[in-house]
Amino acid sequence: MKVLLLGSGGREHALAWKIAQSSILDELYIAPGNAGTRQFGKNIPISPIDFDAVKLFVLENNIEMVVVGPEEPLVLGIYDFFIADPDLYKIPVIGPSKYGAQLEGSKDFAKAFMNRHSIPTAKYATFTIDNLEEGLTFLKNMKSPYVLKADGLAAGKGVLIIHDLDEAQAELKSMLQHEKFGEASKKVVIEQFLDGIELSVFIVTDGHSFKLLPEAKDYKRIGEGDTGPNTGGMGAISPVPFADAAFMDKVHNRIIVPTVKGLKSEGIVYKGFVFFGLICVKGDPYVIEYNCRMGDPETEVVIPRLKSDILDLFEGIASNTLSERDIQFIDKSAATVMMVAGGYPDVYEKGKQIYGLNSVVDSLVFHAGTIADGPSVLTSGGRVLAVTSYGKNIEVAIEKAYEAVSKISFEGAYYRKDLGQDVLSQK
Repeated sequence: MKVLLLGSGGREHALAWKIAQSSILDELYIAPGNAGTRQFGKNIPISPIDFDAVKLFVLENNIEMVVVGPEEPLVLGIYDFFIADPDLYKIPVIGPSKYGAQLEGSKDFAKAFMNRHSIPTAKYATFTIDNLEEGLTFLKNMKSPYVLKADGLAAGKGVLIIHDLDEAQAELKSMLQHEKFGEASKKVVIEQFLDGIELSVFIVTDGHSFKLLPEAKDYKRIGEGDTGPNTGGMGAISPVPFADAAFMDKVHNRIIVPTVKGLKSEGIVYKGFVFFGLICVKGDPYVIEYNCRMGDPETEVVIPRLKSDILDLFEGIASNTLSERDIQFIDKSAATVMMVAGGYPDVYEKGKQIYGLNSVVDSLVFHAGTIADGPSVLTSGGRVLAVTSYGKNIEVAIEKAYEAVSKISFEGAYYRKDLGQDVLSQK
């Protein structure tokens, strides 16, 4: 099978690594890819949101499946673009329809969907510039802290948690009147703050049945002890110690099954990954958010634990036979540490040479923001490398990941040194 994978981050490197192991793969192309993905296929200089260029490449190279890594092409409707084109409609796209991708593309859509299907989530209300005064009053009647979310995609920066009422009201005005997050904040969801511990759960679905992937916990804050601004993710662990069988049974029955049934009952075409951003409040799971793709850096810790042939699962999604496919996992824990550029998530420099990549032999190094310069590898993003290690338990996996990280260097490199300690201290 000839496969085109869209994307250029750590998530796509991990997917490329796994797809390349498939017994049914003939050729893998990655658009645009990074310095790491070239080990597993051919990088193609095409933007994932340039649908016409994607179409041309797919037809010229007899591509038989398109796997979509990032959310933007899905929210913009690449699935629908293929289905509507007489030359492309038979080529499966792994990812939901444009309407289905609104689970991530619109916070308001997602919250309304959860309400319709009695899926546990925080209480909320949605506001626009037209009812700003109502929004300000709504905040006044809420308890601190206040959670404000830009409705649309905001590159992971559209969620504010504020303790002061005056500040929360000022931010609401900034989002709606001055479009603080651009188009994404033309609508703002204000919701009740839930106090608990977060984790991420993932499934693949063909729209009828689903398969559960390993859960993960990622770390969003730049600073140790979960301090400082949010990032795209500083690392992750899998499995999650507190997500025991009883908790995951609640997740299955209260959240996953109603979500898949809800999509089907509403006629929403959904063929791909569903990411459930959950919070455990006194032992009960609530949905904070949906994503219409795998998370990053969670992919780099979850996919390495998948034993099954991922292309076989994707074939099952494409042909509505996912229920007949086998899914197995490696009986090991995994930990991922993200190495980022100095200054990230604010101003940071690119083009720094990375040293020591070849010295890591017993761990996986997934490239997140890199570019090849001949034989050299340079930084090209804020999050640069995701270093993943296995272990017989979380403690060993974390220890090995940090050992591997110590062998890699680039100017200004930074990483958190406390990943996993919050949940391990509760054991």
